[in-house]
Amino acid sequence: MGFVHDAEFWFAISVLIFVALLWKPAKRFLIGGLDARAARIREELAAAHDLREEAERTLAALRVREREAAAEAEQILVHAKAEAERIAADSARAMQEALQRRQRLAEERIAQEQARAVAEIRAVTVDVAIAAARQVIAAELDEKRGAAVIDAAIAELPNQLH
Repeated sequence: MGFVHDAEFWFAISVLIFVALLWKPAKRFLIGGLDARAARIREELAAAHDLREEAERTLAALRVREREAAAEAEQILVHAKAEAERIAADSARAMQEALQRRQRLAEERIAQEQARAVAEIRAVTVDVAIAAARQVIAAELDEKRGAAVIDAAIAELPNQLH
């Protein structure tokens, strides 16, 4: 029992008593800190899990919108192609009608010009015939004979007017 008189023994005992006395509060402090940290980590994991689920829902919604947008874009393209074809057909029909209308107008103008030319030719022919008739009548009729022709024409005039 010589160790009872040894200072190192008493120092070791005092250290053990000190550690035993501090163990309970230190244990509570360490475990409480660790528990708090574990709870904070659980909360962060739960928040991260919630964020992940929300991100997955958002991603799914965006994919649905993307598919809808792609389908709508396809419909727009189909409609635009159909509209372009309809416009092209309408334009071709309108151009054909305009060409036919212009051709008809040109033919009518040609016919009018032909009729006017024929009328001018007839008028010139009548003028030439009248001038020639005057010359022939003037050359062949004398005054007495001319007066008889004029009197006969005057007498015949009421019959020609009715």
